[in-house]
Amino acid sequence: MANDHYFSANPSSDTRERQIDVTLAGRPLTLTTAAGVFSPDGVDRGTRVLLGSVPSPASDGALLDIGCGWGPIAITMALESPEAQVWGVDVNERVLGLARANAAAAGVTNVTVATPGDVPEDLRFRTIWSNPPIRVGKDELHQILLTWLPRLEVGGDAWLVVSKDLGGDSLQKWLVGALGSGFSVTRESTAKGFRVIRVERSA
Repeated sequence: MANDHYFSANPSSDTRERQIDVTLAGRPLTLTTAAGVFSPDGVDRGTRVLLGSVPSPASDGALLDIGCGWGPIAITMALESPEAQVWGVDVNERVLGLARANAAAAGVTNVTVATPGDVPEDLRFRTIWSNPPIRVGKDELHQILLTWLPRLEVGGDAWLVVSKDLGGDSLQKWLVGALGSGFSVTRESTAKGFRVIRVERSA
C-alpha cells in the first residue's frame, strides 16, 4: 500500500521474511528481516557509519537504541556490553518480533525489545545509540528525541547518525536549543554523507 511505511505500527504488506548474513561487533550472524521494515536487505549505510564511529557503549547499566528496527544496533550494543541491559524501542510491531528473534539468534539475552510505552518511565540510560527515523517528519522526530534524550543519566551520552541531505546540520542546531543547559551537542564526524552527532549530559 502507498501509505505503508517502515514506521507504520502495523504494516499491511506481506511479511516475506528473508535470511541475511551480517557482521555485528565482529561476529558473523544470520538474521531475519522482512518486507515493511527499514533496510530489509542488510545493515543500512547510516547505521554502518554510526557503528564505525562510536566508542564502546557503557559496560553496565541501561542502554538504548531508539528506532531499533530488526535489531542491528541493539544487538551490537548487547554483544559489546554483555553486563548491560539493552533496550530497543520501535513502534512497528513487525520489527519488534524480528528484533526479538534476531537477538535470540545472536545469542544475546540482555536485550529487551519494546514499544516506547512499555519502557519504565523512571529508567535512565548511560548510552543511547540511534539511526533515528528521519522520514517520520520533523515534528514527530523532535518529539521522539525529546522523549528519550532527557532520559540520559548525568555523564551519559547519545550518538545519532543523520544524513546531511536530510537535515543533519539543522537537527544539530535544533538540539542545542531544545535541550538547553546541562547538555552539550557536537558533531563528532562526517562520513559518506552522514553526520554523527554526540549529545552529552552534564547536569
